[in-house]
Formats: sequence, structure tokens, C-alpha cells
Amino acid sequence: MFHQEHSEFAAKNKAESGNQMNPKHSSQHEKEQANESKDSKSNKKSETEKKHHHDHGSHDHSGHHKQMIRDFKKRFWISVVLTIPILILSPLIQELLGYKLTFEASQYILFGLSSIIYFYGGWPFLTGLADELKKKQSGMMTLIAVAITIAWGYSSATTFGLEGKTFFWELATLIDIMLLGHWIEMKSVMGASKSLQQLVALMPSEAHRHEDGETEDVPIDQLEPGDLVLVRPGEKIPVDGIITEGESHVNQAMVTGESQPVRKSINDRVIGGTINGSSSLKLKVEQVGDEAYLKKVINMVQDAQNKKSKTQHLADRIAFWLTIVALTIGFGTLAVWLAAGEPFAFALERMASVMVITCPHALGLAVPLVVAISTSISAQNGLLVRNRTAFENARKITLMAFDKTGTLTKGNFGVTRFQSVQDQFSHEEILKLAGAVESESEHPLAIGILDKVKEEEIELPEIKNFNALTGKGIEADIGKQKVKVVSPGFLKEKDLNMPNEAMQNEQETVVFVVVDDQLAGFIAMADEIRDESYEAVKTLKASGMKVYMMTGDNERVAKSVSKALELDGYFAGVLPDAKLEKVKEFQQKGEFVAMTGDGINDAPALATADIGIAVGSGTDVAAETADIILVNSNPKDIVSLILFGKETHKKMIQNFIWATAYNIVAIPLATGALYQSGILISPALGAGLMSLSTIVVAINAQLLKKKLQVNH
Repeated sequence: MFHQEHSEFAAKNKAESGNQMNPKHSSQHEKEQANESKDSKSNKKSETEKKHHHDHGSHDHSGHHKQMIRDFKKRFWISVVLTIPILILSPLIQELLGYKLTFEASQYILFGLSSIIYFYGGWPFLTGLADELKKKQSGMMTLIAVAITIAWGYSSATTFGLEGKTFFWELATLIDIMLLGHWIEMKSVMGASKSLQQLVALMPSEAHRHEDGETEDVPIDQLEPGDLVLVRPGEKIPVDGIITEGESHVNQAMVTGESQPVRKSINDRVIGGTINGSSSLKLKVEQVGDEAYLKKVINMVQDAQNKKSKTQHLADRIAFWLTIVALTIGFGTLAVWLAAGEPFAFALERMASVMVITCPHALGLAVPLVVAISTSISAQNGLLVRNRTAFENARKITLMAFDKTGTLTKGNFGVTRFQSVQDQFSHEEILKLAGAVESESEHPLAIGILDKVKEEEIELPEIKNFNALTGKGIEADIGKQKVKVVSPGFLKEKDLNMPNEAMQNEQETVVFVVVDDQLAGFIAMADEIRDESYEAVKTLKASGMKVYMMTGDNERVAKSVSKALELDGYFAGVLPDAKLEKVKEFQQKGEFVAMTGDGINDAPALATADIGIAVGSGTDVAAETADIILVNSNPKDIVSLILFGKETHKKMIQNFIWATAYNIVAIPLATGALYQSGILISPALGAGLMSLSTIVVAINAQLLKKKLQVNH
């Protein structure tokens, strides 16, 4: 058949899995076939299918993320309630507020309440310290854990006989603010990735094994290479295999990125997870388990995510150096005062003061407040931030790599032009005649034409004697006219002149309408470039960024799109592993790479790129793998991303300066550097400086909102 041999004419029907944010078009016939196939099965899930989904439930971290948010919230409020009596009983607070409340067991009550806060409220930071030490990657958790442990340990010692002052109120308020900061930050940034679970869900849990003339449903994991499998119309192909019987069009867009379903026949290979068209196929199982193509994609995504997870937040990098400073100066202070002959209690008090002051309260809010504001405003402007580190690093992008289908283009293979070349036919009549003939076709090409017919509100006439012209097209009778919808090859064969205006755009696929053996008109179809893509590419290049395209589509289409958008380069016919390798190549050349895509075929590259950006109208897999999601699927929003990232990073730096600036004064005083001059930092002064820096940080974070809104 013409529609089978010219697979490049096929309409795009991308990623029809149930895991999509926006389902794409599909023919009514294919839907009916798929439904019939589903209805033939039992509605009850098999135990194997349940096990299949259960086994991969460990990949679903979204529930865990929500639980963590609830946990931080609960710990925060309980700690706040316990902090109130600690403040009331603290001598410093009493001194500042001018009242006195002491009794025999008051110091033990302070110790008891503070110990509860230390072990309960501080538990996430203590376990976080252990995790960071295991990874040899000290950060914010280490700094907080060291500070609260020193405060609790020293204060506990003074409660039971060691000479000195307690830090119980500082301990309690520090834990409160750090819990609040983490709670705010976790709420503002989306949950952990579910991409691996989404990828696993693409694979059917069962297959129709064909043996000895009979077909039985068996779990995928029971298949072995060489088994025969039946794939009914509209079903997902369960395994990688070779076709032994039948021919059909297979929608590979979600795996390869090809904009049209591809004709597959005997001896052709197919990939598990792709979608069969309107004809049954029999496959010989070729690869199962870890050797299956989609499993390899899952492994690529997992490896890339594990590597990227080692990237630290700006806050963690600064916290690391503050930890080094605190430990170095703290133990240095202890050693110096002991060497100077001062009592151990005095030297230890100076050390504890340094350690507690080095972890300022404002540091706990410096980043979370900025993150909460920037992610909120970003969301209002079509950007969902999933990875804060990537958002902070948007300012570093030197090379932007785009997927084509559904990203730079609309992702809908539809009619771009239809035109009559005979006076007796209007342009609308050409579309009406073609639509009538295509209404009986099961080929994906019909989708785009029938969608246009519906859009133009054209009523189709009845047809008779529908027939497929092998390798050429289709035909039918409409009234007394014999109407054909055919390929350019048919015109050459019949010596019909092809109009020059028909083939003016390399991106388009053109079919011709022949009425009673005379050329009547043509219909051009294409996956159109988004209007926003032109401006986005122009703006990105103007900022000095290199812009490339990586697509699974063919060379002809890729070259045409690249030329139209004036890209710096393109790579055509690339599969997921090739996209990933291209990203790595760019990175090895020193480029800071951002990848933008919308399909499963983009997932490994999205995970590997320094910043992965998913188009909101694409698959859940792409969205769950990416760091940033373009809600409106508008490439222009990437410009906003870079701007917001720059402003957010700048504000974070400012807040870190405000949060730690008082250390320049407080730490030397806390060490007792001016002790001989009679100057020693008092707890009241330390508390005042900490409170002032916290207020300044909060006000400065609010200024970001105005800055982003003005710039946007």
C-alpha cells in the first residue's frame, strides 16, 4: 500500500501512553481497535501485574517527599511549643526583658526541654550529618549539626557542674529556624523524581505468547528469546523483537523522537513500549530483561541522575567553608587559651561561643526565603522549578540543545496548506474530496487531513468502492467521480505535471488529489515550527549562547528546521543513547549544557545535561526527569529562566553576606581576641546581632519579588 511504503507521510501520534500530560491525536479506528482488544481481557488485574507495579514502587519518591514536608512541619511546631518555656526560663531573656523567674529545678527543666528539642527537632540535621559524611560532601546539615551538638553538649555540661553559661535558648531557636527554613524550601520546590517509575510503567506487564497455534497471556518476565508474541492493533509492543508475520505502522515517537509512525514489516525490529498501529503483528522475542532497549534507557537515566545528585547547592558549598572555619577557629581558640594558661572551663566556653555563633540563625532563612519567592514567581510565569541547583546555575548556560518534535515544533503533524490547481474545484473542495476518501483509511496520514476537515467544519460526502492502490495511495467513488489521494510517484507514473508551488517547503509532506485521472489539487502536511521558537532562538543566540537541535527525525526534516531557525547546528536520526553522548561531548568541550525536550527519548539527555528542561505538553517521563518544566510549552520561557536564575543567585549571595557578615565582628570577639583589653562578646550582643541579621535577610529576600516582576 502507498500509505505503508511512504511512512514519512504518516501523521505524528506521539507517545499515546497513559502517562502523558497531554494526549496527542489518534485515529478513531485505532482507538476502537484498542478498546476491543482491552475488552477482550479480564478487567481484573492479574497478580503478576500487581507484583510488577509493586516491585517498582520503590522508585516513587513523591510520597516520601510529602512525608518529609509533613515531618519537618510537625517537628517545627512541636519544637516551637517547647521553645517557649525555654525562653521564659533563660537568664539572658529574663535580663533583657527585666523579670526574674528562677527556682531550684529550673536549670534541669531547661536541660530536659532542650534535650528533647535537640534529639527530636535536631534529628533531621544529625542524620543529615551522617549522610553528608558518608558521601564525603559536608554541607548545611554538617554545619547545623556541629553547632547544635556543641551548644547542647556544652550547655549540658554546665548544667551538671562545669563552670560556664548555657546556650539552651540559642540551641532551641537555632533548631526552630533551621526547621522552618527547610520546611519552606521543601514546600517551594517540587518533589523528587518519579522518572524511573514512569519509564517502567510504559512497559506492559503481560504479553500474548503464541505457541502451538494457541495464544496465552503470560508475564513479561516469563518470556525468553525466541518466543513468539502476538501484538494486537493499538496495543503497546511488550518486548524488543523481530516481526515474523504482518505489517503495520508503529508509533516510535516516544522512544526515538520520529515525528511520524514508521512502517514495519517482516524481519523489521521493533522496540518494547512503542505502540502498534491498526494491524496485528507476530514477533520473535529478541531481547528481554536488562538487555531490552527501554531497560537500557532506564539505566541511562538512573546513572545520569546519580551523577547529577552529587552537585551541591550554593548553600551547601558556603556551609562547607563555614564548617571548616568554625572547627578551625573553635579548636584553635581552645588550644590557644589552654596554651596561655587559662582554665579549661574558660577555654571551652570561648570555643563553644565560636562554634555556635559561626552558624548564624539567619543562614537558615537566607536561601529558603529566596527559593520560596523565586519559585513562586517562576511558576506564575510558566516555569516549575524541580531542582534548585539547576535553577541557580541557569546563568551559566553556554549551549542550549533542543529536541525538535513537540519542542521547537508543535508536535502535531497536520495540514499546512491545501490548494486547487483546476478552476472547477475550489480549495475547500480539494480538502472535502481528500477527507471523504481518507475517512475510510486506517493509516495515520488520515488523522491530519480529517482534523483539518473538522476544523474547517466541512461536511463530507458519502463514498463507495474504497480501494487501496498498492504503493501508490487510495481511491474511492464520490458520486460519479473517481477520486484518488496519491503520492508524488503516482503523478510521475501517469505523466501528470506536478505544480511548482506544491513542493516549495522541505518540511512538508505533500499528497495529491486526482479526480477522473486529472490532477485537481494537493494537500501539504508538516509538523509546524512554533512561532515562539524563532524569537527564542534569536534571543538565546544574541546572548552569546550556542543553539543546537538533536532529533530522531530524518536528515531532510532536521536540516530544514535548522535552516529555518538559523541554528548553530543539528544532529538527525539520534536515539536516546546518542543524545546522551552528544550532551557529554559538549560538556567535555567545556560547555555548560541545557537540554530541552518532551519525550522519553529525551529523558537520558535531560538527566545528563547540566540543566534539563522539559516541555509541559510532553510526557510525564520527560517532566519527571527534568530540572525545570516549561508549563506553557513555550521555548521563549527559557529566556525568563535564565533571567530569574541570575537574579535568584545574586539575591542568595547578598543574603549569605548579610547572614554571615556579623561573624567578622562576632567571631574575633567570641574567641576572646580582645580579652586582655577587657572586651568580650556578651550573650546579649550575640543575640542582638543574630536577630538583626535575620531581619535584614528576610527584608532583602522580599526585594527579589519586586526585582523579578519588574525585569519580566
